[in-house]
Amino acid sequence: MTENENLTSHTPMMQQYLKLKAENPDILLFYRMGDFYELFYDDAKKASQLLDISLTKRGASAGEPIPMAGVPYHAVEGYLAKLISLGESVAICEQIGDPALSKGPVERKVVRIVTPGTISDELLLEDRKDNLLASIWQEKSGYGYATLDISSGRFHVFECDNFDTMQAELQRTNPVEILYPEDFSSMVLIEHRHGLRRRPIWEFELNTAKQQLNLQFGTKDLIGFGVEQSSKALKAAGCLLQYVKDTQKTALPHIRSITKESQDKFIILDAATRRNLELTENLSGGNENTVATILDKTQTAMGSRMLKRWLHAPIRDLMILNQRQTSIAELLNHADSIQPLLKQIGDVERILARLALRSARPRDFARLRDAYNTLPMLQASLHNLYNPYLLALRQTIGSFDDIANLLNQAIIESPPVLIRDGGVIASGYNTELDELRTLSAGATHYLDQLEIRERETLGIDTLKIGYNAVHGYYIQVSRGQSHLVPINYTRRQTLKNAERYIIPELKEYEDKVLTSKGRALALEKRLYEQLFDLLLPHLERMQKSADAIAELDVLTNLAERASTLNYSQPNLTSHKGINIQGGRHPVVEQVLSAPFIANSLSLSQDRRMLVITGPNMGGKSTYMRQTALIVLLAYMGSFVPADQASIGPIDRIFTRIGASDDLASGRSTFMVEMTETANIMHNATDYSLVLMDEIGRGTSTYDGLSLAWACIESLANHIKAMTLFATHYFELTQLSESISGVHNVHFDAVEHDNTIAFMHTVADGPASKSFGIAVAGLAGVPNSILKRAKQKLKELETLSKQTSYSHVDSSQLTFITEAEPSEVERMLKDIEPDTLTPKQALDILYSLKKLL
Repeated sequence: MTENENLTSHTPMMQQYLKLKAENPDILLFYRMGDFYELFYDDAKKASQLLDISLTKRGASAGEPIPMAGVPYHAVEGYLAKLISLGESVAICEQIGDPALSKGPVERKVVRIVTPGTISDELLLEDRKDNLLASIWQEKSGYGYATLDISSGRFHVFECDNFDTMQAELQRTNPVEILYPEDFSSMVLIEHRHGLRRRPIWEFELNTAKQQLNLQFGTKDLIGFGVEQSSKALKAAGCLLQYVKDTQKTALPHIRSITKESQDKFIILDAATRRNLELTENLSGGNENTVATILDKTQTAMGSRMLKRWLHAPIRDLMILNQRQTSIAELLNHADSIQPLLKQIGDVERILARLALRSARPRDFARLRDAYNTLPMLQASLHNLYNPYLLALRQTIGSFDDIANLLNQAIIESPPVLIRDGGVIASGYNTELDELRTLSAGATHYLDQLEIRERETLGIDTLKIGYNAVHGYYIQVSRGQSHLVPINYTRRQTLKNAERYIIPELKEYEDKVLTSKGRALALEKRLYEQLFDLLLPHLERMQKSADAIAELDVLTNLAERASTLNYSQPNLTSHKGINIQGGRHPVVEQVLSAPFIANSLSLSQDRRMLVITGPNMGGKSTYMRQTALIVLLAYMGSFVPADQASIGPIDRIFTRIGASDDLASGRSTFMVEMTETANIMHNATDYSLVLMDEIGRGTSTYDGLSLAWACIESLANHIKAMTLFATHYFELTQLSESISGVHNVHFDAVEHDNTIAFMHTVADGPASKSFGIAVAGLAGVPNSILKRAKQKLKELETLSKQTSYSHVDSSQLTFITEAEPSEVERMLKDIEPDTLTPKQALDILYSLKKLL
């Protein structure tokens, strides 16, 4: 049996269900029946597997049993959260008709569609992470991209002309749901992502998009937003906005503007760089030991989300960066007093989004009340600050005394989760509600008195008054004393051992009390809805305040981190170059059990490239990464882990570090390495910071060496980017002699008593040893293999001397054993040149040649 058969063969209720399901064919339909949301047919089978709930049957329709599964209404958020995390979407179908007036099934309709990118419910969202819905469009000239965070109203668009830039933007924004046209030709961009939604081409129509956006913002055109000519981005934005309207089925007053992201405003980080620097996600895909875990001690979830946005989008505007730096400097001595107050404010940003969507719950109003009750204290704590930027933030935060007073009067101290059963509106807020509640509450006293009076008057000691939902109020008498009941008692119900009666007085009171309860609940729900009407006119000001609170939280957090972790204020200059004294890796220094060894770095126009040599585990990769992270932190406005740092203009950061296959796309380690290298060579400029580690190691020795050599020449002579180039090819250290701007630095190690100690300290000049076989010994490679490796290395070294390059330094073998002298060496050792005749010398030369 399928859902698509002739509807007339089904029961009226199933006909209703199947019509609603036909309107939402690709998503699960939660169909409200009493205290449950039910799913039928294929939806039931799918949900029972995804949610691990029982699959049952409900009677029959069209002669076949109906597969059914259900979840309780009061616990639906937990089930929705699980489905959303799996990338599923759910249509919520509610009863909207009055059962008392309905002939046949109660009228129902889908009131909203819950999708991964359009959720605003507190329990469905990760509180410290943005939840973005995205839309992507492609033409010959490039890509248009739009993102919306419905839980804040933040709406952004972006355009680019190539695959790599689009991939980097997807990596930066990391949407949970992506809308794409049905003829999208770059599926490789998105195919491994969750929450993909294929949309018809017509939803991306440009004129419709402009019309939708102008309608949403109340504007005649989009010139004021700077997006009027961004046709590719507008097509994506139009589809996205229509999708949100279709799923939310309500107005979206908190989405008031659209912002175009421009590449020249930010330091561009490609996908590989974000991955390698482990900003918010480590190389294993988790969030342990990332830059965010060290840097994020914000007090509010909205502050945490803003900090991560700053981390992923370092800016190039020196005026804004200077404002952030000076603010952090002043907050260094005030963080202790400000942070406890920020902690009391909570996630106002998302509360306001639910307010705008009219889905805010009683506890949202209570949290908003508590936040606005805290604002006067926060304002007082900011009173002694003099920084102009902080003063502007303080003014934007403002105060909402009127709203705080309204919510103090309207909402009880600790409201229930839902308005459904009332008990949310506080006493004293509404006179009529208080009167109705008093009438209802007075029932207990009245019934007690009535019970005593009737028992004593009639002499029936088993008489008692009770209530149930089916029969209402009743007077119960035991079967043995029922003959004492007077004529005005009307039998209402017969039980095994008792009779239940009603009398006119009790019936009249019942009507009054039950009516007052129903009226009180209806009035309370109306008053609750009125709160939305009273607060929504202030939405824009409240949103700006929330954004300013989040920024204050980020700045205060960065001040606390700078103080606690001993960070210093960097100097951002207009002169090209990077000079770092005593730089440290922000994550490694916190997770190391031993003290972290700080290192300095100097790059300038005359010292554009450092070729870094030294042993594995010597500190090369850490040194390179910490340089990139210090630059990145400086350009998000933060203080940095260094004694001193002076950093010139940067347009992009590239990192080609580490080895990884991309088997899903059929790319080997070397192919990944070369793809990332190609991206750098095509896009780096003389204002870029480039980190390249072990280029060429995925292929044969001379192929790899040649590629690395050519990359250095191009970066140093043509691109002229500031580059850190780590390598085990010692031949590359020769380039400092022939190419201007190339300098050698190295990390060293010391051998002592048959062991090896890494110094982790950078020094000028090339490394003297690689210690490759020594490190293999430390790793536990058997001595027999090490000895054979030593012998083979000797052979290879001898062969390589016939070429113009020497690939391996045999001195690295001294850690294992002293090499045995060769026959040639022994003969040479025995020669006394001063005593030889020319004829003897010629004979020895022929002998040596023969030995070779």
